[in-house]
Amino acid sequence: MLGALVCGNFGKPLRQQYEMFRDWGILVVLLFAYEYSRGIADQLGTRVHRTAIRDVDRFLFFGTDPNVWVQQRFNVSPKVSWYELPLAVVYMTHFVFPVALAVILWLRNRTQWLRYMRRFALLLGSGVVTYILYPVAPPWMASRDGDIAHISRITARGWHSMGLSTVSKVFDRGKEITNPVAALPSLHAAFSLLVVAFFFPMMPKWLRIVSLALPLSMAFTLVYFGEHYVTDILLGWIYVGAVSYIATRWEQKNLTKKTS
Repeated sequence: MLGALVCGNFGKPLRQQYEMFRDWGILVVLLFAYEYSRGIADQLGTRVHRTAIRDVDRFLFFGTDPNVWVQQRFNVSPKVSWYELPLAVVYMTHFVFPVALAVILWLRNRTQWLRYMRRFALLLGSGVVTYILYPVAPPWMASRDGDIAHISRITARGWHSMGLSTVSKVFDRGKEITNPVAALPSLHAAFSLLVVAFFFPMMPKWLRIVSLALPLSMAFTLVYFGEHYVTDILLGWIYVGAVSYIATRWEQKNLTKKTS
């Protein structure tokens, strides 16, 4: 998405190209920090927490592991269920919607883009800091290491069942280069809620109700696929509330200064 934006600016005046790189530079830096957060944590000697978040989930669900419970009821056979493809699509929206909407705002309404990117950058930055200081083994890794009962990491299976093996391979390649213990908070859950929360006041009433399906279906998808604990998801939503509050307070304070 950002590559397309760069290509679209070829031939434009130098000032316009400078503005593009200035505006998007912070996002690129944060994305690189996310990719290398595991290496930074290793350099700091931060240990991976393997059972703490699992124990919080068990406390919340009276001794039950939600990931195990959900897979036992929905992932009941080696065959791919019909609902795994739409869930895979929900999962992949994380890599498209937040940045695509940012690009659209940048092209159409810079004021709203700035408001959106304040929340975006705060959320991504706080997530990266948490990953470095408190790396957490996700459920699929906990299962592999024997810390919870057996679950399968079936995130890409829906694509493969539809003959879309290229998408499945891209996902598998992504797993190799991303930080596997960047689990707490869940940025998948957080950004799906951020997108809805930011645009919620601009939506017609009927669309507001429909839009809630995105964060809720993302939450179910993350648990079912074994990617995140429920606690990861809840903390991601809390982060959204926190960064939205901080950004709104900052904007109100600056507006008061300008009008006084």
